[in-house]
Amino acid sequence: MPNFRFSQRSEGNLVGVNPALVKVVRRALELSTVDFSVIEGKRTMERQKQLVAAGASKTMASRHLTGHAVDLFPVGGNWNDYKCWLPVLDAMHQAGKELGVPLRFGITWTDNPGDTPAKFLDAPHVEMPA
Repeated sequence: MPNFRFSQRSEGNLVGVNPALVKVVRRALELSTVDFSVIEGKRTMERQKQLVAAGASKTMASRHLTGHAVDLFPVGGNWNDYKCWLPVLDAMHQAGKELGVPLRFGITWTDNPGDTPAKFLDAPHVEMPA
């Protein structure tokens, strides 16, 4: 199994994220067959407004605002191919199950990243449901 480590940027993006979700993300990195980065964690209201205005988010009630969501990106991944996220999301799914932390995946908006992709596909997004 590869021995991946988060960059300083990924570590910084975990600041303010719910500790249970941070544990899941760290465990997922241990389980993952591909390296990945944390591209966003807790957001400010201003950042959320920017993303909604740009069409990258559909809500002002994002779980990012409370530190209950992360966006992940597989190293070397392709933004236009949601399938490149599947190894990362599978690792997150397994880590969540191991640690007893419920998750919802933006690729499907369900608790299973292997379900049929959603109409509003947000492949990087993983959240703890409210």
